[in-house]
Amino acid sequence: MRSTTKLVAGGAALALTAGLALATGAPAGAASTRAALTGSVPSWAKSTAFKTAAAADDHVGFRVYLPWRGGDAAMKQALAVSTPGSASYGKYLTPAQFRQAYAPTQADVGAVQSWLKGQGFTVDYTPTNNHYVAAEGTIAQASTAFGVAFGVYSYQGQLLRSPMSALTLPTDLAAKVQAVVGLDDSADLIRVNRIVSDAPPSAGFRNATPCSAYWGEQSQATTKGTVPFSPCGYTPSQIQSAYGIKDAIASGNDGSGVTVAVIDAFASPTIVTDVNTYSARHGLPTFKAGQFAQVVPPGIYNKKDSKRWEPSGWYGEETLDIEAVHSTAPGAKIVYVGSPNNGRDLDAALNHVVDKRLADIVTNSYGFSTEGLPTGYIKPQLDTMIQGVAEGIGIYFSSGDDSDNNGGTGDLATATPGWPASSPLVTAVGGTSLGVGSSGQYLFETGWTTGRASVDPATSPWKVGDTSWLYGSGGGTSRLFAQPAYQAGVVPASIATAKGMRSRPSRAVPDIAMLGDPTTGFLVGQTQTFSDGVRYDEYRIGGTSLSSPLFAGVMALAQQKAGKVLGFANPLLYSLKTGVRDVVPPASAMAALRSDFVNGENASGGIRYTYRALNYDAGLTIHTAAGYDDVTGLGSPSGQAFLDAVAAAAN
Repeated sequence: MRSTTKLVAGGAALALTAGLALATGAPAGAASTRAALTGSVPSWAKSTAFKTAAAADDHVGFRVYLPWRGGDAAMKQALAVSTPGSASYGKYLTPAQFRQAYAPTQADVGAVQSWLKGQGFTVDYTPTNNHYVAAEGTIAQASTAFGVAFGVYSYQGQLLRSPMSALTLPTDLAAKVQAVVGLDDSADLIRVNRIVSDAPPSAGFRNATPCSAYWGEQSQATTKGTVPFSPCGYTPSQIQSAYGIKDAIASGNDGSGVTVAVIDAFASPTIVTDVNTYSARHGLPTFKAGQFAQVVPPGIYNKKDSKRWEPSGWYGEETLDIEAVHSTAPGAKIVYVGSPNNGRDLDAALNHVVDKRLADIVTNSYGFSTEGLPTGYIKPQLDTMIQGVAEGIGIYFSSGDDSDNNGGTGDLATATPGWPASSPLVTAVGGTSLGVGSSGQYLFETGWTTGRASVDPATSPWKVGDTSWLYGSGGGTSRLFAQPAYQAGVVPASIATAKGMRSRPSRAVPDIAMLGDPTTGFLVGQTQTFSDGVRYDEYRIGGTSLSSPLFAGVMALAQQKAGKVLGFANPLLYSLKTGVRDVVPPASAMAALRSDFVNGENASGGIRYTYRALNYDAGLTIHTAAGYDDVTGLGSPSGQAFLDAVAAAAN
């Protein structure tokens, strides 16, 4: 499951073609030769939360982003090449063609570089698409250069640095700059850390028993009736069978010829041996020569920037993502792109993927549980997505694990989807709860929203306590983006307007869904650090961090079947009349029992039992329903029918 942090959402919806243009403000004073960069102060930097001035000698690394040339032209071209029926459909640009048409000029980049150097900063790196200039220096230098003071603020138990007012730039330079990222600590809200070359494997975790080999294999009498125990973790064979792609894979429609990129933080030193061991155990082919590669992009690692050391916590995320892709597309090539921290540089990793066109599909399992971020964070990443879509890259993000991000209060005023899942250029993948039978058959699927209750195993039947909301698939209605054309006529008006909370139809999340519920989760294999040593072991895991790579693999099969690059999938997906299974609420209440080792790895510390209600509402503003819904989107892919429908629509 990915780690995200709630923020306060805000801002009016913006039209898709407007591209969240970051405006420069009026000159700061009648005689001033400087202009303010709007969107450069995070919402959490409130005067009431101010603690102290930032230390002048603190080191800071940051990126100055430049916008694409031509206004909305790049966005319009990206949408045209992605929309079936358009005269430009499938006429993707190469990276060189995109740079020639839309990248900032070398003169503009040179002006930014020269100014930064003149302010005493060290200029580190500029990618070939000239999207940004990376630099580093001290807070004292930044304060002088950008004409602001920096403070330290308290937010959600952390002390975070921020400019105390909008950044300013010389007026002529401000016209060339879109945003500055990294001078504040907003990225710490997705836990910025540093890569450590000798970091130990993740702390060991094992599933406790009883657990079931398939849905309903073992059960227990409780005060809420007879309840099945959670599966121990579905295997690749069970996933392929339940989603109806097993025969396609066996016949050679296995993703061959398609490259899937996985972006996460850090890089597991045991990933190849772990995936190959897992594959050998579960009937998957091991990696062939050249089928897997790990890449750390240049120019995004600055060892002085980090505050915490915990890369091994991301090894499990990388392992999950790669084993999930390999399970649904065992013939696809996988490129793992590891950001050297799990915050500020994840967007630079995505820029590297699209600027080098490293893959046809890229899956991302990270993000914020809000859209309430400075436009200075959102607009540069949206521009990166524009380039990727124009080049025919399908960009997939998990929709998040916090449902409507308001803690189950049902407050429409605070409900918000997450970013980057809410981008209209992203295929947002939601999560489901999945039942797989004894022979691998699809039994049921419903939206992933979980309620949890305590269980007393000393009673007969086991006594179940009061249920409260725990977590679930992210979704909702955007506060930033107007409804994209592909959702018009498909998304109900009640969702598109968030029951009247939006002044016009807006982007809804997610688009599609696959297994995400940890209660009906996926089995992964990873080298871990247990109390008695380091070894490979397997355990159940879930979250929309699972949903996105599973679906990315299915789309690799669909692209191979279509015989052409599919690119950004949403216009095609929303046009399908067949091949997508509608995910609806269960006919009656459903739940499972989960057993967990208290110490995470063995019974010496005892076993904790909990009751997990499926499709649990708790007053959420998002709900699973017939047709499009904001928990599971259009639904889930229905095997060969989905592959055939996508291929037909693409051709």
